[in-house]
Amino acid sequence: MPSVFTRIIEGELPGRFIWRDDTVVAFLSIGPLSPGHTLVVPRVEVDHWLDLDAATWQRVSEVTRIVGQAIQRAFDPPRVGTAIAGFEVPHCHVHVAALRELADLDFTRAETDPDPAVLDDAAERLRAALRALGHDEHVG
Repeated sequence: MPSVFTRIIEGELPGRFIWRDDTVVAFLSIGPLSPGHTLVVPRVEVDHWLDLDAATWQRVSEVTRIVGQAIQRAFDPPRVGTAIAGFEVPHCHVHVAALRELADLDFTRAETDPDPAVLDDAAERLRAALRALGHDEHVG
């Protein structure tokens, strides 16, 4: 059975995509830690990041950095952080989120019922930031 992320990637479930390429996609979390909280996900369905082939992991890392730059540009937080937990969905993904303090990485504090308009606004801000950074061809 495909993971929920595979179903989002294939268009079976909705997602607020901000990045798409042949190897990796990035879309907003439906349980954000902060505005613009994004998941960077390889298209290949691999559960644990340590099991990704080196080229795919390199691309995931590269896109994570680019998404982090977009979050910095769009939301101007003191820090942009990442986390790889992997407990929620058995499909490798990197969380990229704006941080104001270390506690912002506490997943028990994630928003459980975010306003769709706020998510849409965050997605548009990130797409604009990615375009400004020169990544038009990958903006979802």
